[in-house]
Amino acid sequence: MIRPVFLTAALTGAFCAVFAVVVEVVTDLFGLWQLVLASFLSGALGSLFAQTVIRAWRKADADPSGETDT
Repeated sequence: MIRPVFLTAALTGAFCAVFAVVVEVVTDLFGLWQLVLASFLSGALGSLFAQTVIRAWRKADADPSGETDT
């Protein structure tokens, strides 16, 4: 139970780190509310990314043929 939670958190953190670099590059163009929106998007998209990766891994583990397209 704990392992998937930490894995999801690590994937979300990695996604947010990359997203933060992108935001840093264009930060001078953003106002406060745009920066808040970008931060929200970073967290939400990072969470969706991590959940999608975990779901694909679980499907691959459950399917002995290794195919995830069912």
